[in-house]
Amino acid sequence: MYSFVSPQKKLVEDFRELRATVEKMGLLKPNCTFFLLYLCHILVLDVAAWLTIWYFGSSTVPFLFSALLLGTVQAQAGWLQHDFGHLSVFSNSKWNHWVHKFVIGHLKLGIQKKKFMPYNHQHKYFFIIGPPALVPLYFQWYIFYFVVQRKQWVLWHWCEICDGFVCFSVCRFIESNWFVWVTQMNHIPMHIDYDKNVDWFSTQLQATCNVRQSLFNDWFSGHLNFQIEHHLFPTMPRHNYWKVAPLVKSLCAKHGIEYHCKPLLTAFADIVQYVSTHCIFWVKGCSTSLKDSGELWLDAYLHK
Repeated sequence: MYSFVSPQKKLVEDFRELRATVEKMGLLKPNCTFFLLYLCHILVLDVAAWLTIWYFGSSTVPFLFSALLLGTVQAQAGWLQHDFGHLSVFSNSKWNHWVHKFVIGHLKLGIQKKKFMPYNHQHKYFFIIGPPALVPLYFQWYIFYFVVQRKQWVLWHWCEICDGFVCFSVCRFIESNWFVWVTQMNHIPMHIDYDKNVDWFSTQLQATCNVRQSLFNDWFSGHLNFQIEHHLFPTMPRHNYWKVAPLVKSLCAKHGIEYHCKPLLTAFADIVQYVSTHCIFWVKGCSTSLKDSGELWLDAYLHK
């Protein structure tokens, strides 16, 4: 007498087994040295930006180089605060929250998250205000609003208008482009749909892609080039993604699921292709990846 197990149920069981294996291998335990060195490298870049202006003066070349360093600091601090936000650095969630507040509120000069975003219109404005203007304009305005609304006066000193405002805006411009391209490369070209009661593993592999690993790609993207592994194991420290990736690939091969992984420039080009071809000139009734995902977000917010 043979027992029949549905493919989806078998996949769920295998994923649970993989999760147990990951815990036994200690892949959910953080390496504090990694995060300490990561924080130190951010502080070194910050000091280097200051020393550039102090030693070489504020002429064009030192100014732009310093702004580039500061933009890099902001981008890298963004990846670091993301680690604390996912509770993947300390075993105590309060410690994660406190250090998260320090990194995002001070190293990142006070950026805060806003609950509502007009996702249902993102296909219309992506290239206009997406990469270049999201952080220096929209998020920057929201910093002032947040500080006053929540009475977070300790953050106010970052909001003062001074002679460094231009440098501040340039580094924000660099950070904004960096942030948008990296965060969108894993999802926009992928399939977006309503919840069809599919298992977690299949859903993440359908809507997420990775970018090939290299020392530069890991650093540049804050290890979000392993977005598949990040979604499957949200609290896993990112320095362990490369260790679990072969196990995830093996599970995909076993169940005939495609594991999407592409070069960095190809990932960027796919964003341009999807947005330019379908979304920059909006036509009523068109069906596109970015527009459809925006409608799904709107439905989720309005609970339709």
